Amino acid sequence: MENLRVPELDEAPLSAPRVAALFAPHLLALLFPLNALAFVVTGPHRWWVSLLFLVPVFGSVWLDARSGAMTRQPAPSIPALPFDVLLLILVVVQVANVVLLARSFSVGRPLADTIVGAIAGMIAVGSSSGYSGIVVAHELIHRPRTGWVTLGRLVLCTVMYEHFYTEHVRGHHVRVGTDEDPATARFGESFQRFYLRTVPAQFRSAWRLEKVRLGDASMKWYDPRLLRSRVLQGVVVECGMAATLAIVFGPAALAVHLMQAWWATRALEVVNYFEHWGLRREGRRVLPMHSWDTHSRFTYYALTGLSRHADHHAYSARPYQQLRVWDDSPKLPRGYLGMFPLVLAQNKRFQRLMTAELQRRRLGPFVEAAPSQAGAA
Repeated sequence: MENLRVPELDEAPLSAPRVAALFAPHLLALLFPLNALAFVVTGPHRWWVSLLFLVPVFGSVWLDARSGAMTRQPAPSIPALPFDVLLLILVVVQVANVVLLARSFSVGRPLADTIVGAIAGMIAVGSSSGYSGIVVAHELIHRPRTGWVTLGRLVLCTVMYEHFYTEHVRGHHVRVGTDEDPATARFGESFQRFYLRTVPAQFRSAWRLEKVRLGDASMKWYDPRLLRSRVLQGVVVECGMAATLAIVFGPAALAVHLMQAWWATRALEVVNYFEHWGLRREGRRVLPMHSWDTHSRFTYYALTGLSRHADHHAYSARPYQQLRVWDDSPKLPRGYLGMFPLVLAQNKRFQRLMTAELQRRRLGPFVEAAPSQAGAA
């Protein structure tokens, strides 16, 4: 790592008011969950009222583009307690949103209100499940304590994606930037092609990782040892959740639950797509240059530090409030929320902008022009 410019951290002692001032902006992470909570608590709505709850979701793209940059390095001495409490609050709200969304569709309503309400619920709650729920789960599954990890897996079950725990921690973090990683988007790969490839490939990878952990990569599906598979256990729990919602609240509730889960996991795969698009890793060590970053202030606070993805991959045990800014990482053309329309609606432009940054930094397919960086990896 001798060629990397190590960030300088603020080592000054922190007073209580300073800690509060540093923590307060992180409350922006409640934006999507509280919007979803307001939707499910006050429903059912007339169709035109349901549409009002989409304003914060799509308005976040506008906010993300105008929030400015956040490049301040973390203060190592800041206490972890308020940041951990925020994670717990987000977990509780996530579970409440999923249950209350199902409950709100157990009540009869006019057809137009039902259809628009289901779409609005999919987007409002699904966006919260993706931007907050999965992001919080991602934070928790990297924690060293079993209790935190279990909470993260529970949140993943609310979006029918518990296998992400196994594949992300033991698969993606080990193989990122290589052809063996299904969650690394290849140079020139469109999102649609990536999505169709990565979703089944990640599940297959997680399933195989668990078979290896249990002692036999070639064991059959009926092998009793698979009862101890975390992936199988996750499937059982998330299917049990869905079945319970269907039994208690009816088939419409099950349908809207699956819709929000699809919206959330598709958002996750959009993020997976651009976080490593076109990057290649030749050495064994994962360095900050192997992940895309953004300096967007809105992304940093609303998505609990996820924008500093390069430091997360290089040092995955760091809690989100301690993630650092690295000059060596390639920079996204927009914040995370701003990347969504670029990826989904303007994919060719997305690829041109990302390619230009890779060329400028001599990364990905252009790494051969920078032998010193290749040697550092």
